[in-house]
Amino acid sequence: MATTITLRRRIKSAQNISKTTRAMQMIATSKLKKAQDAALSARPYVEKLSQVTKNLTHQKDGSPLPRYMTEATSSGKTLYVVIAPDKGLCGSLVTNLQREVLKNTQPTDLFLTIGKKIETVIPRSGRELLASFPFGHTLPTFDVVYPIAHIIDEQYLAGKVDKVVVLTTKLESVFSQRPSFVPFLPVSSLDTPNPQPSTPNSFVLFEPDLESILPDLLKQYLEMVLYQQILESYLSEQASRMVAMQNATDNSKDIIEALKLEYNKSRQAKITSELLDTRQEVPA
Repeated sequence: MATTITLRRRIKSAQNISKTTRAMQMIATSKLKKAQDAALSARPYVEKLSQVTKNLTHQKDGSPLPRYMTEATSSGKTLYVVIAPDKGLCGSLVTNLQREVLKNTQPTDLFLTIGKKIETVIPRSGRELLASFPFGHTLPTFDVVYPIAHIIDEQYLAGKVDKVVVLTTKLESVFSQRPSFVPFLPVSSLDTPNPQPSTPNSFVLFEPDLESILPDLLKQYLEMVLYQQILESYLSEQASRMVAMQNATDNSKDIIEALKLEYNKSRQAKITSELLDTRQEVPA
């Protein structure tokens, strides 16, 4: 049985851990609300931009599609943009992402990582890492998209990769975050068969012309989709960390109660032993 001094030290350590995890839980809860507001506010814009781009695509009347919408088959490679957090202590989120990378990608594929928790996994697995970017510890701003989109353009427009896929984490609920592969390029989802054109679009005039506008509009659409995936990943990270820290706080409290019970038993046994020794020393 452990001594009372050792038990007091263990209780104190568990209490300090409980205070730390409780503070981290409150911080994650605060960030979760901001992340949720940012992700939800960006969704309508992305959806509307997708609708406008789809309507313009359907008006091209047999003209060649922009490079963003044509799939190449020359390289046979796929560029994966993997989004992960910079910090741990967020449950199984990072582990699940790493498992998906190793399980569902090929050694010949190329990778671009966002987040320190995933950048070391790619080289260790023998895969080629083009670039890595830190995710940061605060709500991402739109500026982080530009260098990432620049590298994607260099690889895809030059025909070095046939497809671009984003691997991120989707928030199904506060208690469930699932890794998800999101097709990024080519933008084939906008070229849907049998479209339903809206009446006002028949009277829209484009200046200078549709062929000049559509590539820039597609680029803006892709930047917004990428930013939306980064926001979704940040939202999942905060939700996962909040739940993980809540579980850690509850577990530390259980440990504290168990240690206190053991401490009281040890202290009571020591007092009883001292009383018995004193009673035996008293002359009859």
